[in-house]
Amino acid sequence: MNVCVVGTGYVGLVSGVCFSDIGNKVTCIDLDHNKIDKLKQGIIPIYEPGLSDLVLKNINENRLFFSTDLAEGLKDADVVFIAVGTPPKENGEADLQYVEAVAKSIGEHLDSYKVIVTKSTVPVGTGKRVKEIIASVSGHTNFDIASNPEFLREGSAIYDTMNMERAVIGIESDKASEVLTELHKPFNTNIVLTDVETAEMIKYASNAFLATKISFINEVANVCELVGADVTKVAEGMGFDNRIGKAFLQAGIGYGGSCFPKDTSALVQIAGKAGYDFKIVRNVEEVNQNQRFKIIDKLEAVFNNDLSGRKIAVLGLAFKPNTDDMRDAPSIDLIPLLQEKGADVFAFDPVATENAQKVIPGLNAVESLQKAVDNADAVVILTDWPEFKEMDLVQLKETINQPIIIDGRNMFEPETMKELGYYYSSIGRPLVDGRE
Repeated sequence: MNVCVVGTGYVGLVSGVCFSDIGNKVTCIDLDHNKIDKLKQGIIPIYEPGLSDLVLKNINENRLFFSTDLAEGLKDADVVFIAVGTPPKENGEADLQYVEAVAKSIGEHLDSYKVIVTKSTVPVGTGKRVKEIIASVSGHTNFDIASNPEFLREGSAIYDTMNMERAVIGIESDKASEVLTELHKPFNTNIVLTDVETAEMIKYASNAFLATKISFINEVANVCELVGADVTKVAEGMGFDNRIGKAFLQAGIGYGGSCFPKDTSALVQIAGKAGYDFKIVRNVEEVNQNQRFKIIDKLEAVFNNDLSGRKIAVLGLAFKPNTDDMRDAPSIDLIPLLQEKGADVFAFDPVATENAQKVIPGLNAVESLQKAVDNADAVVILTDWPEFKEMDLVQLKETINQPIIIDGRNMFEPETMKELGYYYSSIGRPLVDGRE
């Protein structure tokens, strides 16, 4: 098929590249000339393992093209994906200005039948709005609209696309169903066919449920600390129950990123507009926001509420490993607060430093793990990068001033840390102090 993807952000770029890799001719459109010029050379604006190689492969095999000209992309397209951003407004509602602008542009150039698919995460009813705009501008209805939400995890987005668990396809006609089912056949996935509004809701419901699991296990972790239980064993015992499952039961300092914070807020707004108070999701958001500050509490506990002049090594800036995404990362809240309390913060992240410097004022980011931990009074782990898991803990102890680790991602076993002589405070597990 000929596929046009409008928007080369995370969702649009990964989707477009993967569609090309299974044999389609894909043209990715973006208004940013500089970005398009770089993409034509295989220079990727985001960090996603394997994406650059896949872009170059499909460019060289004449299946993947980049352009700023929407008319060029639409010309021979069978399917057009709208994959532009829907950032949150101040009230948490999704901002649809970019989706609506693309719909208007499509209407201006639409001269033959196409399936217009919203891949951006959008509130229920957006498909109808897109249809109204395109029909109004184009003056005809020789097109179908559809919804095909994405379920990618940053850091493993290519794998998730090529091995997708399900393709949710919301359609309004048999013709659109045939086109989109055929497009997804090579992925050998479970295809969920439904109406457009239900597909739009599935995306929000899925992310809100996963966010709920995370906040739930973090609440359990907080209770575990008070009663002397181990949340990792609690989660293990829960996870063997098929009705619960083990995924998203890893206690820590909460979720961040581009999806969960934005989508939970948007779902609360969607429900509110429909006249329903979505209490669970509102509380999930509150728990998540509060959870990240457990790190500060744990630091202050070991330093008698005085962080002034303490050198704190912060390991990890991105909201999760294998990405440079800083959206709603705990480090954005925690580092300025540490600085406000007088701490001397030295931060290190393998890939996210450049993006972090844009959103954390006064960030002191160093270029190596070693520079971050040298003579540190405490090490704080915010992101579970493999590099941190593989640290030589014996050598680390010789490098830092005090053998204190506050672990927001439960990367190490408490008893091992005690044997090595560390003061080790993690999330939902007993505090251990192996210092002499």
